[in-house]
Amino acid sequence: MQQPLQALAREFGSAGYTIARNLFSSAEIEQYKAHYMQMNADQVKGDTSGIKDASDPLRTYPRIMQMHRWDELTLNYLLHDRVRDVLTAILGCEPYAVQTMIYFKPPAARGQALHQDQYYLRVEPGTCCAAWLAIDDCDEENGCLQVVPGSHDLPVLCTVAADTTQSFTDVTVPVPDGMTVAPVIMKAGDVLFFNGQLIHGSLPNVSHDRFRRSLIAHYVVGEAEKVYKWYHPALRFDGTIMTLGESQDGSECGVWVERDGTRTIEMIGKTKAVGVAQ
Repeated sequence: MQQPLQALAREFGSAGYTIARNLFSSAEIEQYKAHYMQMNADQVKGDTSGIKDASDPLRTYPRIMQMHRWDELTLNYLLHDRVRDVLTAILGCEPYAVQTMIYFKPPAARGQALHQDQYYLRVEPGTCCAAWLAIDDCDEENGCLQVVPGSHDLPVLCTVAADTTQSFTDVTVPVPDGMTVAPVIMKAGDVLFFNGQLIHGSLPNVSHDRFRRSLIAHYVVGEAEKVYKWYHPALRFDGTIMTLGESQDGSECGVWVERDGTRTIEMIGKTKAVGVAQ
């Protein structure tokens, strides 16, 4: 990693995300790639919820979740000292680890509509943070992540229906006026760290022969007292369990309204947590 931690922390604070370039070596990336492709070949059970078409490439290569609970290599990534050092710098104190996922995103696979991870994790107080490792080079052709810079300062927004011809999930959030969606171009070995309120998603992989594999870990801020039930147990970076409370299945969400000629967010109703995606 070449960037000073202070620079990463400044960018994270202002934009809601930052990229630690070359945080993992090419040899480490090749190990991850072979390991998870073998996991898929071994037909380890993946998440095919919402995938009805037998020809959907995401049925052949479904995402696999919470591998760290039984797979040592994944646990090592989740608790890696390089990841810990960046997280501690950008968050101000060491967080707790709660989730892992591998996404394969083969050619012709759909992306995921814009969303916020805190919608799913329900961290109280505070929010979550992701460490998104690119196992392949990522660009717009193979469906790199898209982010809305600055949206980390927003509350959790109420969801609306998504276009399921483009997204494997069926909900999304609207992009606020004055904010734009930007692609995140990454090289294999780069890690994108982003705030749990940050609006992000991805478009389909329109390449003919390129995967967009990514290994993702989620963390909750060190001051957190609760997280949604699907993310227990939380782990300290030494591997010991941190006992957190269980947040409720639903919370207020924000909608954009016109008030005295100004667009503002109004908090209403309850939303339901249905499991994190990326």
